[in-house]
Amino acid sequence: MIKKLVSHLGEYKRAAVLTPLFAALEAVMDVLLPTIMAFIIDQGIEKGDMNAILKYGLLTFLVAVVALALGVLAGKYAAEASTGFAGNLRDAMYENIQHYSFSNIDRFSTAGLVTRLTTDVTNIQNAFQMILQICTRAPVTLIVALFMAFSVNAKLSLVFLVAMAFLGVMIFVLIPKAMKYFKLMFRKYDAVNGVVQENVGAIRVVKAFVREDYEDEKFSGAANALFKNSISAERIISFSMPIMQLTVYACILSISWFGAKMIVGQTGLTTGELTSLLSYVMNILMSLMMLSMVFVMVTQSAAAAQRIEEVLEEQLDITSPENAVKTVKDGSVDFSHVTFAYQQRSGKPVLSDIDLHIRSGETIGVMGGTGSSKSSLVSLISRLYDVTAGEVRVGGVDVRKYDVESLRDAVSVVLQNNVLFSGTIYDNLRWGNENATDEQCREACRLACADEFIERFPEKYNTRIERGGTNVSGGQKQRLCIARALLKNPKVLILDDSTSAVDTATDAKIREAMRT
Repeated sequence: MIKKLVSHLGEYKRAAVLTPLFAALEAVMDVLLPTIMAFIIDQGIEKGDMNAILKYGLLTFLVAVVALALGVLAGKYAAEASTGFAGNLRDAMYENIQHYSFSNIDRFSTAGLVTRLTTDVTNIQNAFQMILQICTRAPVTLIVALFMAFSVNAKLSLVFLVAMAFLGVMIFVLIPKAMKYFKLMFRKYDAVNGVVQENVGAIRVVKAFVREDYEDEKFSGAANALFKNSISAERIISFSMPIMQLTVYACILSISWFGAKMIVGQTGLTTGELTSLLSYVMNILMSLMMLSMVFVMVTQSAAAAQRIEEVLEEQLDITSPENAVKTVKDGSVDFSHVTFAYQQRSGKPVLSDIDLHIRSGETIGVMGGTGSSKSSLVSLISRLYDVTAGEVRVGGVDVRKYDVESLRDAVSVVLQNNVLFSGTIYDNLRWGNENATDEQCREACRLACADEFIERFPEKYNTRIERGGTNVSGGQKQRLCIARALLKNPKVLILDDSTSAVDTATDAKIREAMRT
């Protein structure tokens, strides 16, 4: 999993390498400061040597400036690497989603995909930035500080080993307990996003039926479930700070007590060395504290990483074969003993042994009650789903032998629930043909009887359509989608109840335009 995610670092590998290098050098500089301070006390202050004070004081200043510069560089490259990594992950996930078939999409909820692209990637970004900086800085600080402490006084430094063992045990006891709550938390995020997305998308219906209170209650339920789960996780993690503080204070008291006795007894410890050891207490234990924070973040992001990997590793159900056919000869459609079932649903066939043959240029109507699988039938023509058994042929060729893009370019589908995108009317029409001229766009709108209302807009074809087409009526939206489909000049045109929101007179005009 880690190897798969890290492969998306791309052009940010250099920044990812430089960050730990600068962080390690910064840690070494920081650890040197207590030793230099000890020299100032022992060689300068206690002996009254002003030259020693100035010399070691200047050295302290220079080391601090170098540490500051290294810290700034480490932060800069860490931010560059983590944000770039997150951007590449989002790009890779989004690109993969674009190639999903309908059956692939059925395996993920829309809200779940949104959460993975936003919250999950942000968690990975934060964890990666901490790993680059803290996972380098903390161990280096820990090792160098321990070495310096033992070089000052090995006997007194044994206190650190006891403290480290205690903290290590506590960290490994707490982390696994928190992990299960973090995994559950992301599913709760999906539920919250799902409620918000559904409410905002259907806000007109909510207001029309005066269901605001019901929606508030539904959102509160999802938000409270997330709140309770988050509290359970954070309650466990919150123990780490008091345990860390207890350990730090216990070390300070122990070293102060035993160190003071050694100074008074003149048994090989100076005031400056005691001061440096007290500084190393903070260096060593703060390093452990930072590592525990990384463990928490990594624990939380591990669940996010698994969810991201699921999107990246999802095997596409529908792909183009080798030596794919790229030209659709004509618009003939043949169903030969076709059976189809939605695998992610009950698995029970919704179409069984369908035998249907439509000649090129022929117009037919497929009729049936609600839920009789009319839309499922036409979805097989453009290979939005693959048949479970049998064969669908377009232009005399099995749709599974075509290049997917070439097939779908030759088949236009206008659905009952149409979607328009933010942009001008021209922008939406050119989804059908990005190279269409203004004249071709207007001709398609004339055939779809969309020119009637477009000409009444002040900006006509440059009128801006809001996301989802919320600023046009249902009938206007359907006519724009029919025009968009006609611009493709398809071999097969499928109208799936596409004039349900259009008045009968306009419907008749559209049918007449289709015939001619």
